[in-house]
Amino acid sequence: MKTEFKGKHFITLQEWNKEELDTLLDVSFDLKRKYAMGIDTPYLLRKTMFLMFFEQSTRTRNSMEAGIAQLGGHANFLDTSTMQISHGESAKDTAIILSRYGHAIACRNCFWESGNKYLRGMAEHATVPIMSLQCDLYHPMQGIADLMTIKEKTETTRNLKVSIIWAYATSHKKPISVPLTQALLFPRYGMDVTLAYPEGYDLPDWAIAQAKENAEKNNGKFRITHNMEEAYKDADVVIPKNWGSWVNNQSTAVVDDLLESYRGWKCTEEMMDLASRDVMYMHALPADRGNEVVDSVIDGPHSIVYDEAENRLHTAKAVMALTMGGK
Repeated sequence: MKTEFKGKHFITLQEWNKEELDTLLDVSFDLKRKYAMGIDTPYLLRKTMFLMFFEQSTRTRNSMEAGIAQLGGHANFLDTSTMQISHGESAKDTAIILSRYGHAIACRNCFWESGNKYLRGMAEHATVPIMSLQCDLYHPMQGIADLMTIKEKTETTRNLKVSIIWAYATSHKKPISVPLTQALLFPRYGMDVTLAYPEGYDLPDWAIAQAKENAEKNNGKFRITHNMEEAYKDADVVIPKNWGSWVNNQSTAVVDDLLESYRGWKCTEEMMDLASRDVMYMHALPADRGNEVVDSVIDGPHSIVYDEAENRLHTAKAVMALTMGGK
């Protein structure tokens, strides 16, 4: 078991090796059991972290705030529109100062081609761990919670057929960070991963190359299809979720002709019938009900979205406990 974590940044799961991820999962399961039994876990007494949000949040903000409180610490919520960032303060200056005030900095910045760079800029100058709460490329907090959920619901991840499927939505032009993180992570655990999307909603070439490399190194599989039905067929886990066409089109417009041409990419009962008998439906939430998925699926017996959402708490606590505490 890996034991050296203190001060380690959490920006992408690609930068955590398998031993580190396995330890993170082990701690997550331990914290979940203790939470269920009402056992106190005061691992971060009087520790302070800063939560910087450039965008809205429900699960991420509350899992972090509740999580550090349950670990004995305190979170300061920072709406970046009310910080000097809005007047041009640099990532360097923000990171150095907040490092001197507390013990960790977590940030959500999903602006295309700048979010990840901003986190990297803070990490270069911070003297405390930087945690990504989602950027334009990665969502490690969601990815590790998804992995935990899959592992607790299945006997083995080896050869598990998991389909990451684009779905139609109109709520906002969503980042690519969730499907990209899943595509990189799941093959590392021997899963048989299918990435399905209509033409125009590609992930970056470098991410696809890394996903294929991860699969090859870990006896997993990774393939791409542009056929929705093919992705659902015999799948053990389906993750139908919208993401924006950022790689090919940097416009911030939510609805365009390309999006409207794929209204049929929806998770329905008919699609679920193509999958395995015990297929599990997952979604990072919030789902665009009626567009991405019909109510009878997300509220039905195959849905594990609320267990998945709960695990955001336990994995967030594990990340904090390891990187802010430890040796």
